[in-house]
Amino acid sequence: MENRKQIDQYDRRILDELTRDGRVSVTELARRVGLSKSPAQVRMQRLIAEGYILGFSAMLDQARLGRNHVAFVEVKLTDTTEPALRAFNAAVRAIPEIEQCHMIAGAFDYLLKVRTSDIGSYRMILGEQISSLPHVGSTSTHVSMESVKDQTL
Repeated sequence: MENRKQIDQYDRRILDELTRDGRVSVTELARRVGLSKSPAQVRMQRLIAEGYILGFSAMLDQARLGRNHVAFVEVKLTDTTEPALRAFNAAVRAIPEIEQCHMIAGAFDYLLKVRTSDIGSYRMILGEQISSLPHVGSTSTHVSMESVKDQTL
């Protein structure tokens, strides 16, 4: 592991504020965390350089974009050797409808979050793409009826 400087309370407050509003100006960020502009900017640049901040992105209204159908898919693989896992991981990255992919310790191997326009579109993605991923043995789908908490919003 890289040798990184420990982050302090100001760094944590900067990270919290940027998580809430990634477009906040440095002047406003400094005011919110109790620093002057220059130290706040230096700290933010250091947090970026040290990899605490990986990037900035826009939060999108998925319903307005016609992508409000969310399904979670449990995936069991037929082979869990390292080459099989690498092949599965690479193939998952190529499917834009798969918003998240997590390797799971438990009754199945992966949990996918799949976002589509409707159940018909999801069914096509499942049948034509997800089920055809390398080493997929079986899948089980759970459809989200409502997002109660989403930290990305």
